[in-house]
Amino acid sequence: MFNLNGVLNTIFPVMAMLFIGIFFRKKQLVSREGVNAIKFVILNVCLPAGLISAFASTSYSPTDIIIPVVIFAVCFLAWIIGKYTGKLLRLPSRLVPFLTTAFEAGMLGYALFEMLYGKERLAEFARVDLGQSLFIFTIYKVLLSAGGGTDAEAGTADGRGNKGKAAPSAVKLLKEMFSSPIIIAIIIGVILGATNIYSLLKPSGVSGIFDACTVFISAPTSAMILFAIGYDLVLDDIPWAEALKVVLLRFAIMMILRTALIPLLNIISPAMDLTAAVNVMFILPPPFILSVLADEDGQRVYLSSVLSLSTVIAIIGFAVLSFGK
Repeated sequence: MFNLNGVLNTIFPVMAMLFIGIFFRKKQLVSREGVNAIKFVILNVCLPAGLISAFASTSYSPTDIIIPVVIFAVCFLAWIIGKYTGKLLRLPSRLVPFLTTAFEAGMLGYALFEMLYGKERLAEFARVDLGQSLFIFTIYKVLLSAGGGTDAEAGTADGRGNKGKAAPSAVKLLKEMFSSPIIIAIIIGVILGATNIYSLLKPSGVSGIFDACTVFISAPTSAMILFAIGYDLVLDDIPWAEALKVVLLRFAIMMILRTALIPLLNIISPAMDLTAAVNVMFILPPPFILSVLADEDGQRVYLSSVLSLSTVIAIIGFAVLSFGK
């Protein structure tokens, strides 16, 4: 039976925090520096605490190694499809393939997933996120720095006069990846869970103290992430025609890949249904870090427009998932 109250209980808190963020920006109640500080604490302290707890309390099998590899491959496939489809549709920006792959899990995905399915299932989403996080820290950054492979050679100017940068070294990429608090949290959580250290400490009460700390620290994650998203959500002066083309292209690619991915993951990991995690992941916007990594003249408005519009689409998708839950 359809539960309208349950749906509204899920959607309204999300909308409330988004509108509070928008209100605070318009009234200048919080500065940009203040919101950046909130993001820093959430991404470096609160979210990692929740991930450590989620991974420590879950069980593992050999197939858990395969899942990130499959997601990594799907992200690369999405980049390839975006690149050649973008050319076919004559989309001008070299950033099109980067806008059709990878996901903003840290600043949006975890919050939406937790709102829908609860903190106890967060490890499902994190399993899927691990593969795409590895993709962002490796191939994604290399291709973006090298000009996306759209020029005759790295460093040549693109169609808008922007030049590709030298690709980062493997050592630098590994250093960035393993200095990420989210990756560190996942590794610690997996070690605690896979080695049964977490379970062995339950009789002594240490695991309970550990859970109390991580739950308390991670409690504001969802609300503060949505507040920051609302603060950043600016829909003024969007070049609608250009932005909509790439947003719709991304949506089409994601839905096709999602349809193929879910049966494959069910074969790989029949004991854990990852359908919910994939559904939430594949409605998310491109990674927000793209606006920092691709800080190029002539691209800022375009990127901001696509990311903002994609975020609105993600919220709509979240509402649809709420109704179908």
